[in-house]
Amino acid sequence: SPEEARQATDFKLLAGEPEEVRKVENRMIPGPGGEIPVRIYTPEGNGPFPILVYYHGGGWVIGNLETVDVPCRMLTNKASCIVVSVDYRLAPEHKFPAAVEDAYAAAKWAVEEASSIGGDSNRVAVGGDSAGGNLAAAVALMARDKKDLKLVYQMLIYPATNHDFNTDSHRENAEGYLLTRDSIVWFWNHYLRNEEDSKNPYASPLLAGNFKELPPALVLTAEYDPLRDEGEAYAAKLREAGIPVEEKR
Repeated sequence: SPEEARQATDFKLLAGEPEEVRKVENRMIPGPGGEIPVRIYTPEGNGPFPILVYYHGGGWVIGNLETVDVPCRMLTNKASCIVVSVDYRLAPEHKFPAAVEDAYAAAKWAVEEASSIGGDSNRVAVGGDSAGGNLAAAVALMARDKKDLKLVYQMLIYPATNHDFNTDSHRENAEGYLLTRDSIVWFWNHYLRNEEDSKNPYASPLLAGNFKELPPALVLTAEYDPLRDEGEAYAAKLREAGIPVEEKR
């Protein structure tokens, strides 16, 4: 069950030692379905700092602020930016589009409240890993479509970009590398309400009809990962639309 999966999953051993950052603050911010917990990491130095709004992975079903505490601290120090880590609502209790709506609300809050946390409202980026990369891409699309939020960058770490299990990387890496094809199917089934949701670009960003006017992107993929091909396909779509993309497998 999702509850058992949450209790059984602990990535701390993979993450390494948490680095010291100047300040860490847990807060609640307003969201469409109630308050959203966030954790704000502030680097050493004098602001206003750029802001990275970060979404954790876990197939939209598992994961929380603790799962990404170590990488968020590293990003804060290495990029000298404020990181706002977002504890969005999880499926299946809250199916699509709950997570995307929370993710968007958090990015909007970061822009509107930037000065109150020592940040620069003109330098707000989104990022995330796996399902979090999916949410970051979706927020970038939504910001472009709604035209009420200006983002300067999207950092997509092995993002899930399409409800499709027939890529070469899905077949080649179906088992044996932590994330299996079966578990990805399990995650998607908990996340989506119906088949129609799978065609929505905010669930499957690769299916967006238009990739113009999106922020520049960093797309990182892993060679032995079922999600590799859809991440690289997304980078290709952005590049074809004239978006600056840095891509690394």
